[in-house]
Amino acid sequence: MNENPYQKYKEETVMTMTQGEMLLLLYDELVKRLRASQIMAEKERYDDFDANITRAEEIIRYLKDTLNFDYSISQELYRLYDFFLVELGRIQASRKGEEIERIRTMAEELRDAFREAEKKVAQ
Repeated sequence: MNENPYQKYKEETVMTMTQGEMLLLLYDELVKRLRASQIMAEKERYDDFDANITRAEEIIRYLKDTLNFDYSISQELYRLYDFFLVELGRIQASRKGEEIERIRTMAEELRDAFREAEKKVAQ
């Protein structure tokens, strides 16, 4: 059975990523899903809205489940991820895409902070 070369490349890329790079990839996907859910809500495409919110929630749960509590910041991140999940559940129930902006902004700021930390570690 021939494997798709692009799929193989993607798998190899993921397998060789550092933990920091993987974290940034997850945050990029989270932000992407939040943006998409905003757009889908505006277009009243609620099945796509729900799918993007659900995927964002899955990413947040994964981030929450993989926290390393050897670091003091993990407790704060745990509470923040809980907040995100509660808010996304509320937003999904109300289907008000404009309320996603606050969560998306917070996720972008967190991603940018991790990106800066990753740069410092790499130096």
